[in-house]
Amino acid sequence: MTATIIDGVAIANVTRAAWRDRADILRARGMMPGLAVIIVGDNPASKVYVRNKVKACHEMGLHSELIEYPESTSQREVLARVQSLNNDPRIHGILVQLPLPKHFDAEKVLEAIAPSKDVDGFHVENAGALATGLPGFWPCTPHGVMVMLEHHKVPLQGAEAVVVGRSNIVGKPQALMLLAKDATVTICTSKTRDLAFHTKRADVLVVATGKPKMVTGAMIKPGAVVIDVGINRLPDGKLCGDVDFESAKEVAGMITPVPGGVGPMTITMLLANTVLSAERHADGKVSTFRPEAVPVV
Repeated sequence: MTATIIDGVAIANVTRAAWRDRADILRARGMMPGLAVIIVGDNPASKVYVRNKVKACHEMGLHSELIEYPESTSQREVLARVQSLNNDPRIHGILVQLPLPKHFDAEKVLEAIAPSKDVDGFHVENAGALATGLPGFWPCTPHGVMVMLEHHKVPLQGAEAVVVGRSNIVGKPQALMLLAKDATVTICTSKTRDLAFHTKRADVLVVATGKPKMVTGAMIKPGAVVIDVGINRLPDGKLCGDVDFESAKEVAGMITPVPGGVGPMTITMLLANTVLSAERHADGKVSTFRPEAVPVV
């Protein structure tokens, strides 16, 4: 068996086209969706991520503001800028690129973002909304995974879904999103005893640990859908995921590659959340909305 490759670039292009149409409608109404991105310091990877996000905004015809600070900048200055953006009618989404310098309290900075502009879905109000099934923004990476599963019509109701990783950015929200689709969900960590016991039961396996090639083909149920969220750089400079792709593709029914899998969907859902936020602001409905209002394609 050789797995079907889930092409994140192709799905992202289809999804972005649908949201570009919605952005066009807003522009016709006189509103340009706007995203502000704040980066503090000179982390090379962060600079690449930010550059890709700004480029994607321009390609979608969205307004974007890139706000760069040196590493020595005080937290107070960044918090003041966040508050200014909260009150700026041209900005509908605010993103603070992580990681922040060590002298920052990242949680405090993220909580300073207005929940109605928290297009990353990291604010505690949005996290709580996801956990309780109330209105809010969904974090972009796990939301992108759900769009990919929907695109391929992967049946989730009653399926055994295993999420390896428990981060607030991917693992926990991913489990909640799968649970909302009536999957039976198990959350594992890198410390789980006999990890293979759990992964081999999974009809849908999502791996997000940050550990290169941690899950091998021998740990996968034949025919399973394998979503590799990880991206790691090996000593030879090559990129790989948290799944050993070569062995896994011979067992899985579907699998995402690295790169070209989940990554493009993360930025896509950031753009989608920004457009959705602009729609809510245009309609005067910034306090609440249903996450289901963000359609899958």
